Amino acid sequence: MSNPTSEEVPLPEIQIFPERLLLADTTEVLLNRLHEVKNVRKITVQGEDLPAVMKLGPGTGGPVNHPERRIITVVGEEVELRVQVGRIFVEISDIDFVTQALKDIEEVCKDLLPFGFNLEVGRYSKFKPTVTDYKKGLVK
Repeated sequence: MSNPTSEEVPLPEIQIFPERLLLADTTEVLLNRLHEVKNVRKITVQGEDLPAVMKLGPGTGGPVNHPERRIITVVGEEVELRVQVGRIFVEISDIDFVTQALKDIEEVCKDLLPFGFNLEVGRYSKFKPTVTDYKKGLVK
């Protein structure tokens, strides 16, 4: 029997699913607080696209001045927020730390998301290359 490598075994993720789309200010504070939780390896956000340029309609090519598309500071680094966040995926460094991380993340969410949220543990992003990745030449 072979020993599994870290690439073969997916790390657990905690999905935070707020009951509302988050404003940029809330997203900034939430991401900074989540980075303070022990054993957090990676954080990914997903949500509605906030385009910089109109893609369809009579104003095609014109600028979109959405107030939520702006620069936020996460752990001292400036990041352009290009989505209105609807879900956050927090990757935990080891399965043994999921229980404590879940408790800590729940406390952070209770403080910052008074309108409600759901937390789920699972694997939500791919952890090894797909056939499409090989076909596109992204992996050799």
